[in-house]
Amino acid sequence: MSCHAKNTQVPLFKYLGMCVAVLSCSMCLTLTRHAKADTDYAEQKAAAEKSFKEDVAPFIKRYCLDCHQNRRPTEAGVNFSPALPKPQDAAFHEQWKKAIARVRAHDMPPDYADRLPKDEDREAFLKGVAQIKYLSPQDPGIFIIRRLTKVEYGNTLRDLFGVTSDVAADLPDEVSGAGYLNSLSPLQIEQYLAISEKVLDEVFPNGSLPPTERQLALFGRKLSKSSELSKTDVQQIAHSLAKKAFRRPPTSEEVETLTQVFELGRENNLSHPEALRLMVKAVLVSPQFLFITPASDGEPREKIVPLDDYQLASRLSYLLWASMPDDKLMKLADQVKLRDPEVLKSQVKRLLNDPRSRALFDGFGAQWLGIDRLKNQVFDPEVFPEMTSEMKWAMYDEARLFFESIVHENQSVIRFIDADYTYLNPTLASVYGLNDQVSGPEMQRVQLENPRRGGILGMPGVLAVTSFPNRTSPVKRGVWVLEQVLGDHVPAAPPDVPALESQDQKSVANLNLRERTELHRADPVCANCHRLLDPIGFGLENYDAIGRWRDQDEHGEAIDAAGELPDGRKFSNPTELKAMIASRVDELSRNLVEKLLAYGLCRSLEGYDEIVVDELMQEIADDEYRTQTLITAVVTSYPFTHRRVEEDRSKK
Repeated sequence: MSCHAKNTQVPLFKYLGMCVAVLSCSMCLTLTRHAKADTDYAEQKAAAEKSFKEDVAPFIKRYCLDCHQNRRPTEAGVNFSPALPKPQDAAFHEQWKKAIARVRAHDMPPDYADRLPKDEDREAFLKGVAQIKYLSPQDPGIFIIRRLTKVEYGNTLRDLFGVTSDVAADLPDEVSGAGYLNSLSPLQIEQYLAISEKVLDEVFPNGSLPPTERQLALFGRKLSKSSELSKTDVQQIAHSLAKKAFRRPPTSEEVETLTQVFELGRENNLSHPEALRLMVKAVLVSPQFLFITPASDGEPREKIVPLDDYQLASRLSYLLWASMPDDKLMKLADQVKLRDPEVLKSQVKRLLNDPRSRALFDGFGAQWLGIDRLKNQVFDPEVFPEMTSEMKWAMYDEARLFFESIVHENQSVIRFIDADYTYLNPTLASVYGLNDQVSGPEMQRVQLENPRRGGILGMPGVLAVTSFPNRTSPVKRGVWVLEQVLGDHVPAAPPDVPALESQDQKSVANLNLRERTELHRADPVCANCHRLLDPIGFGLENYDAIGRWRDQDEHGEAIDAAGELPDGRKFSNPTELKAMIASRVDELSRNLVEKLLAYGLCRSLEGYDEIVVDELMQEIADDEYRTQTLITAVVTSYPFTHRRVEEDRSKK
């Protein structure tokens, strides 16, 4: 391979290895630890220790250890032996959540067990496990070093170089659930190099001086009409370029490395513009551009440190814009003002009011609702010929515009459930039966008169992604409401449970979907979970698999949409279900806080994070659960603005 050069070839590994070696990730900050220990926390910790000793540990030993312990192969991958001595360890966080879900659903201990706990024992266990978070140290967690996602990479190239964001379209999409990878394969390096050539062709359209306005802005206006650049000029250009691309001031070593790349090009008979092009290419394949990392300004003296202003600027801009910090954020970072809570709050508001904040829905909102799966959702064309690409895009845009309106207008999160408006175009209006209220081809805000519509529970895109290709799924919809809306943890289905289509068709020939689904409750392995899931899903059965209202199912039978929530409250139709969900604003809000904080930190929440969420909830509730207050609370939170310094094991 060779670089893009005129009448010469420079081995790629020579400059690529040089820049990768020096532009490696580094750690940051020397400021003192933010202490938050107080009397209440000490009392809660003492109560948690007492509850675990008296309620949780005895429960585990009496009802769980026979199957879930070291001395025998553990069932369902659950082993309580190592968890009992150190329940607060982050390694067991998910295990405790699963335990809560299973015990609450009366799924564990199983009904066939020799010993079954009384209801009061279950309640004491559940309360005790919920208090384990108070045993956790006050820890914001480590900083997750990760590669820019495909969208972030494209947006960053757009904002840095002025190129179109689809320049990265050839990169593969991230695999859902795989997390943020922190490595680069040879194939990915090849792809990044190919994309860098496209970018360079736009940055250096003529291949020679005089420089364009884009070049002047990128290189800090250090180019002159002269075709010759001194080493000082090159160093200044390298510093200006690297600060923008790395989203922080570069180190002297990084500037020197980029200067050497330029000089390498000159030694191989490249012109000054061509050598600059080579230097830019080195930046584009450097880890400090492709990865989000904490910066380093010396050896930190504390185990917990605040993020420096530059890293805070990046964490904020990639959360709300999925792109690099703009000049205003960088200027505040230069002035060491961004970590001021009031300044940070004002920047949240500014970024949310910018069109680039669409990224908050595309990255977070669509994932929360599950509507990011819609474009790949398959529907039976004979049953639902309406589900064209145009319809799917309209459903996605409805959800996006609805989400953005609640955020931009700073409405309460409860409006996600009980709003009386939506956004439609003629294509989507046909699903609502509101063609007469929409004029023109564009998406437009429409007032809804019928209470059965409005909010995410009755939104066609959401209803579509929680359905099968040819029918609705009360189970999938029930899981979606509990997990995505209310934040409950639903136990995974046991293995080898047959799908409805696998049932004996003769024996179920005269049963409707509700009756067939309820057969799962006859199986003791399935009964407890389906007792929670099915009634909620049945409450949405008036909406077909693409969200159209119906009073009868596909067989002409009347829809029975009655059901109940886990707390026992009963409803008879979707409108009543929606009202009940809307009354649980604290659970809805907490669920959004937890998901947004995890999204911003790029990791799952652990023990002390839950205590932070408790504190944020009070602040959010005091302002009537407004969405911008919720977002600001997350951005100014302890885990978002601090990090734990990892030990350097190489020094041991």
